[in-house]
Amino acid sequence: MIAKPAKNPVAAHAVLVPPAEISLSPLALSNVHPGDAEIDRLYEALQTVTPERYPRTARLLASSTRKVAQKVIEEAGEVALEAVKRRNQGVVRESADLLYHLTVLWRRAGIAPDDIWAEMRRRADALGIAEKIPKPRSHLETKRAQQKAASAG
Repeated sequence: MIAKPAKNPVAAHAVLVPPAEISLSPLALSNVHPGDAEIDRLYEALQTVTPERYPRTARLLASSTRKVAQKVIEEAGEVALEAVKRRNQGVVRESADLLYHLTVLWRRAGIAPDDIWAEMRRRADALGIAEKIPKPRSHLETKRAQQKAASAG
């Protein structure tokens, strides 16, 4: 994981240390944004889930990928609804639910959070911000854009 500069120097040291049974590498805990550490901690904790300790999470992990994906869609919709209603605390709560379900989906798919962060860094390096990569133009759209540029110049 690559260190990100902290907006608040004090916040850079406010990383919560995971419980003893969950071990993260020193690199994973050093100089990272607390949000990254929380997602990493959740991701690692998912492999230690038992029905006795975390029955809801155990049921979710035992369900199908389709069911987990449906939960991601549901939570994303709830985040959007809270935002439209201008309920910031609702956005915060629903965003936490969305990130939880998204992390469960990553775990089921065998995708590590570091894979996501690497993709975001790649986009930021290419575009200056980790935004969605534009879809490639069709051949016809490219030809029209070239013709328009040639006629304007």
